[in-house]
Amino acid sequence: MSGEGGWMQQASVLDVGCHSALLTVARSRPGAPLETVFSRKVRLRLHETLDRKGRLGKAGVESVERAVAEVIPADPHRRLPEVFAFATSVIRDAPNRDEVIARVAQTTGTRLRVLPGEEEARLAYVAARQWTDCASDSLLVLDIGGGTVEIASGPDAQPRITRSLPMGARKITQDWLPGGTAPSKRRLAEVRQHLRHSLSAEPGVPRAKPGQRVLAGSKTFEQLARLANATRNKSPSLVPELTLPQLRPVISLLARLDPDRRAALPGISRHRAEQSLAGALIAESLMEACGVESVEICPWSTREGLLLERLGVINTGRT
Repeated sequence: MSGEGGWMQQASVLDVGCHSALLTVARSRPGAPLETVFSRKVRLRLHETLDRKGRLGKAGVESVERAVAEVIPADPHRRLPEVFAFATSVIRDAPNRDEVIARVAQTTGTRLRVLPGEEEARLAYVAARQWTDCASDSLLVLDIGGGTVEIASGPDAQPRITRSLPMGARKITQDWLPGGTAPSKRRLAEVRQHLRHSLSAEPGVPRAKPGQRVLAGSKTFEQLARLANATRNKSPSLVPELTLPQLRPVISLLARLDPDRRAALPGISRHRAEQSLAGALIAESLMEACGVESVEICPWSTREGLLLERLGVINTGRT
């Protein structure tokens, strides 16, 4: 179905995560598979409202309600495409998630869905494949979220392997690096050992094959690549790749600084500064476990995969 100027119908996705609620409306046409028509973001700090059991507190629930109400505009003429609203691991894994989802639905009229971690991995993979614009390459896709890490691999339109592991940057920060800092070199070594052991003990984690393209599709990888570029006197706006030799001095730099000082570094956003050290350690261990020396930075992930499939750009058939 085409619209004005030959554009196909539009699709809308609302992504509610730890740090923001983001509504994206996109459209597609031949030669331009995904173009943003409209976006609106409200910042959140849901990690600050979690109790020790991971339950989202009253302040967190209320902030989600306000954010959802704010990002979805009043649409009396129904011009906005049906919104696919989903919540990431901070809500998905909360013991009181059903209560949170019901409350948000009651007050805003929008019911958040939760995607299994392996579905997030699949969507990140199909988005990365579309972004590469190459149907023949075998891909390995890595994505570091707040609660989980997603891995997907395969030679086809759909991945052959998907994994979702409970070792995201927020979780590792809470469990191992309270306040986002490592009090000693010993603690840093302990975190590394824990991550490496967790990955080695996980069955089915794919290793990169010769000639396989490896893409990293998350804000964590992107910000680490920007910082790595800046420390090498290159523009932080150019982030084509991140290598292990570039990443390791970045870990040392982040470990020396508290979150406030990290937020002043090129590429590190203030709202992710506390989790940036954990994210860097996870990236290192993940690349090591997958036998990867270098990753290409991909700006598309789960949200873009949803948009592409809802626009009919991606074949949803499994291989």
